[in-house]
Amino acid sequence: MTQTGELGRQVRGQDGLRVAVVDDHDLFRTGLRTLLEEHGVDVVGEAPDGSEAVDVVTSLAPDVVLMDLNMPGMDGIEATRRITKALPLTRVLILTISDEDGDVMDAILAGACGYLLKDSSIDDLLRGIQAASVGESLVSPYIAAKVLQRIRSSASLSEARATMHAELSDREIQVLKLIASGMDNAGIARTLSISPKTVKNHTSNILIKLQIDNRIQAAVYAVRSGIA
Repeated sequence: MTQTGELGRQVRGQDGLRVAVVDDHDLFRTGLRTLLEEHGVDVVGEAPDGSEAVDVVTSLAPDVVLMDLNMPGMDGIEATRRITKALPLTRVLILTISDEDGDVMDAILAGACGYLLKDSSIDDLLRGIQAASVGESLVSPYIAAKVLQRIRSSASLSEARATMHAELSDREIQVLKLIASGMDNAGIARTLSISPKTVKNHTSNILIKLQIDNRIQAAVYAVRSGIA
């Protein structure tokens, strides 16, 4: 079996994983739907703009939403904000042509759990869907490097000192550092010689203590606070 075929099998095996596609270009939506279905992904709904996306997603409650950003009417940022607020268990993965720092940061703050560019490979897209479905994150490497560099250059010492007062345990700080480095739960478990379930518990505690929504925001916090 090819690597892509294996990824498709893994995504298909996530307890009947259900995906919605939001994009204002009909041909792109149709092509993406066909491609995903060829790899075993169940595309349960589509929408051409943010407003309709909110209605469709609220009605269908898919596991993962593939969300474009620049659309007429309500954009993907506002749609992401409304969807993640209304349906906390539905994960939004941004799929866009925009590599602008502002768009990336706005998407993260709106609650997106991942950010991929439209020139990503099908393997990366399947990985992103799989990661999103279990509450993990995948960001295009180019985007991640760019945004983290911007955060590092803009974070002040006073901000770092202020945010360091969060009551994280030593182990949680270790986990947070590895999240910021881009590791998934399996990699963190191997590095720290603990079980993936323990990593998941630590990650949940980190998100609760920092009052943030996902691993991307945790990575941003780690950089701004000087932890990573």
